[in-house]
Amino acid sequence: MIRSYHCVVTGKVQGVFFRAWVNDQAVALNLSGWVRNLDEGKIEVLLQGDEAKVAEMRTRLLVGPPLSQVSDVKCEWMDYDTEHKGFEIR
Repeated sequence: MIRSYHCVVTGKVQGVFFRAWVNDQAVALNLSGWVRNLDEGKIEVLLQGDEAKVAEMRTRLLVGPPLSQVSDVKCEWMDYDTEHKGFEIR
């Protein structure tokens, strides 16, 4: 199991290039994992990497890209069954 940080982002986060922005931010911070849309209009993010960089990414998620309006970010540390070698948009 790989220690990972799982987040669900709510607000105006779909249709505003949020996933592409998360991908760019994660790559810049050298984090692995993935981002995807959820049916309820939310975004789900899984991050793996240095804890200080994960904390920085959480701070960035609270702001989001220019067209978004983030209303909440719920995150928790968890054990994940797969170690990711890069970051992907699902």
